[in-house]
Amino acid sequence: MSDDSARKDTPEQAEFRAYCRDWLQGNTPGEPPVRLPQTPLEIMTEEQLSYLQAWQKAAYDAGLIGCDYPQAVGGGGRKDCQRVANEEMLAARTPFLPNVIGLGMAAPTVFYHARDEVKAELLPRLFSGEDIWCQGFSEPGAGSDLASVQTFAEPRGDKWVINGHKVWTSLAHFAEWMIILLRTDKSHKYDGLSYFVVPIRAALGKGVTVRPLIKITGETGFNEVIFDNLEVDDRYRLDELGKGWQVAMTTLLHERGAGELQGPRSGGMKNRSSHNITTSAVIDLARNTRRGAGTAADDVLLRDKLMRQLIREEGLKQNQRRSRVQALLDHPMRLPLQNKLLASEIAQSIAALAVEVEGMASSLYMGDSNAPAGGQWPLSYMNSYGMTIAAGTSEVQRNILGERVLGLPKSK
Repeated sequence: MSDDSARKDTPEQAEFRAYCRDWLQGNTPGEPPVRLPQTPLEIMTEEQLSYLQAWQKAAYDAGLIGCDYPQAVGGGGRKDCQRVANEEMLAARTPFLPNVIGLGMAAPTVFYHARDEVKAELLPRLFSGEDIWCQGFSEPGAGSDLASVQTFAEPRGDKWVINGHKVWTSLAHFAEWMIILLRTDKSHKYDGLSYFVVPIRAALGKGVTVRPLIKITGETGFNEVIFDNLEVDDRYRLDELGKGWQVAMTTLLHERGAGELQGPRSGGMKNRSSHNITTSAVIDLARNTRRGAGTAADDVLLRDKLMRQLIREEGLKQNQRRSRVQALLDHPMRLPLQNKLLASEIAQSIAALAVEVEGMASSLYMGDSNAPAGGQWPLSYMNSYGMTIAAGTSEVQRNILGERVLGLPKSK
């Protein structure tokens, strides 16, 4: 938490910050009993999940999650206090929250578009982490072209029957619920889409099949999900039939960081990685990596690269501060989308620098006792490519910024 943030607190926020800090001092969990992945999207084992779910449940019970949502849907009923809780959890170096997709994408989408009884049913267990959520957008034939999804929902009485195939579905192997974009009319590209929430855990083997996908890292956070005549109640449809594209924009705005500028925020989307991915960490690595008669930090070319990286990192930090200045929010997507684009690419370049510092030792992976930093830097570098793809690739982000913010002609 920065002094700048505390100075700008309202009286309610200042009181809440003091409460959060006091609670975290006595309740932050100690060392985990198992090795944690670098981010929630790589949770692989029940042991990892159980440890992280217990932490999220404790934080929710203490009022640090869902702070800004109404009490009627399981929230804290506060105003703009989730930011405070997030800052204090970051400062206390707490574990990340496992239900990152639920908190950052599903919660605001359900809150803005679901029926009142569905909000009251789903949101409390989402906030507490008792129900893990996943996102069913991408398909084998529709990745960045989201409007081309073909997984189909056919009406049958007061139910819908779903058939199709979703892919790259993080956390589906643990998820109770999925937010999903479906085609309900094959004659219209955009107006033929509708948005649902579907219970997938309870339907495993009875209309839902989840198959893990092994990534280049050896981890299995991704999955493919196959639907075979899964029946879902119509009450789990969000908003009107054919309004799926508009509902999906709510999800994507929050996934990219722009949605939190309006309405309640959720905890978890910005909780730190279990591995310290900063330029300062790479500098420490360079100072402790032998190279010839000295260390990697003695290399003047490397020192220049590190300085350039520090400047980029500080620039991103200051740009993120600008996102809280109302007068600069002439276009609500500009700064958040810019920050998402730069943050993912800067993290990738930091990891690439670390791999360069390690040299040949970067080929040693986790589990090798000789691997520098336990093999975390090569893992960070490989994982970084997922972050420049998730929530829209860097190329898609640049197109959005160019066309919708700068007013440039559409790319062909």
